[in-house]
Amino acid sequence: STAADILKQGAACNVLYLNSVETESLTGPKAVSKATKYTLSLNPRPAATVVHFKVSAQGITLTDNKRSIFFNQAKIIYEVFKCANAIRLFFRRHYPISSVTFSSLDPQDQRWISSDSTPSKIFGFVARRTGSSTENVCHLFAEMDPEQPAVAIVNFINKVMLG
Repeated sequence: STAADILKQGAACNVLYLNSVETESLTGPKAVSKATKYTLSLNPRPAATVVHFKVSAQGITLTDNKRSIFFNQAKIIYEVFKCANAIRLFFRRHYPISSVTFSSLDPQDQRWISSDSTPSKIFGFVARRTGSSTENVCHLFAEMDPEQPAVAIVNFINKVMLG
């Protein structure tokens, strides 16, 4: 397939979902930095979850690879537990292209240390909160596969979505 076909169809890979952090009106590298600093300061740190990360001309779609029965009603369950900050998992979430405002690696190049002690680059994207034109949320991830490095994922997001 040609590069144009890939841009049109989109591309997908598995990554580790780390956290989603409200950044109010903050966007750009400062939002990614703030979200990373906050996430790495949590004790205990959030449990990383493997998600299928797809980028296309329609936006970014995240799918929880475990697809637990508990999350059949994922949107409702996610919203209920998000308030209590007890669970950050989901079955599938879609962020339309119009809601994504920024994507980058962590500006301080901090790493996520996985359970096997492997350091992985952290990256994130900033999207407007549903129903808001001023409130943003930064979604953080860590690379999983050397064949799909964080820098390549960010470059693809920026090429497809942000021009």
